[in-house]
Amino acid sequence: MIDQPAHPDQAVGELAARSLGLPGAVNARDLGGYRTADGRPVRSGLVLRSDGLNRLTEADHEPFAALGVRHVIDLRSLAEVRQAGPDRVPGLPVADITAVEYSAEPLSVRAPGPDGLTLHHLPIFAADFDIYVALRRALADRDPVKQRELLGDGRAAEIMVGLYRWFVTDPVARQRFATVLRLLAEPGQGPVIFHCTAGKDRTGWTAALLLTALGVDRDTVFEDYLLTNVRSAELIDTLVDSFHTRGLMQEPTLLLPLFLADAAYLEAAFAEVAAGWSGFEEFWRAGLGLDDQVLAGLRANLLDGA
Repeated sequence: MIDQPAHPDQAVGELAARSLGLPGAVNARDLGGYRTADGRPVRSGLVLRSDGLNRLTEADHEPFAALGVRHVIDLRSLAEVRQAGPDRVPGLPVADITAVEYSAEPLSVRAPGPDGLTLHHLPIFAADFDIYVALRRALADRDPVKQRELLGDGRAAEIMVGLYRWFVTDPVARQRFATVLRLLAEPGQGPVIFHCTAGKDRTGWTAALLLTALGVDRDTVFEDYLLTNVRSAELIDTLVDSFHTRGLMQEPTLLLPLFLADAAYLEAAFAEVAAGWSGFEEFWRAGLGLDDQVLAGLRANLLDGA
């Protein structure tokens, strides 16, 4: 397990520096500034991670435009997009994503004009470990006994551990994470933002893969992953309280393992990498199907002095 920083103010201060300042996407932040083992910094402003952009409002338009984003990668499933709505990014094209739910290729749609934004929809979801299905089941039946049977005594955490293992063991999931990395390695992309719903799980594993490939040490990878808990704390508290006040749950804290980033989840994914491959380098080639050209593209795009 990775310990939290000794000084909470340090975690909050670093988060404030990384935050993209989007009121509607509180977990949106910059992956720039981290350093590789040989001291090279990840370039700021080029690769951004976020929670759902469907909650953006007019107050987000100016700060989002200032980011200069050219590509938006949406990792949500069709069901999530239907329920929560498409990304509310000014100038982003709207795509019919129905046909790409099970496609091996992302649906990429570019807005007209030389500076048009491109939307890449690349759904990553697991029917057996879908936390949103588990959440809907828990809330649909207000019986506290059934809710505890579904989520209590560590079962919610088991769902999450299973999800992170699935990220690594499922060949389709590996293929889709690899597709994101290929997109980030293409030359001349400009700033790219990738996101799921909470910006925690699929986004968190994507960020972990990217930072590891760039040569950022494992402790820093975990620190970045756990920043979600600082940035999303107020939102999570509000959600948990609302489930109680609306009479949906007597024990809304049963949901916390679904909402929080936990080092044990990310450790489970890396443990599956270690169990299936000799190391990250072999996983990169044999597990993700990526080659040295993709790695070189990532480092050329994102590292100073690369």
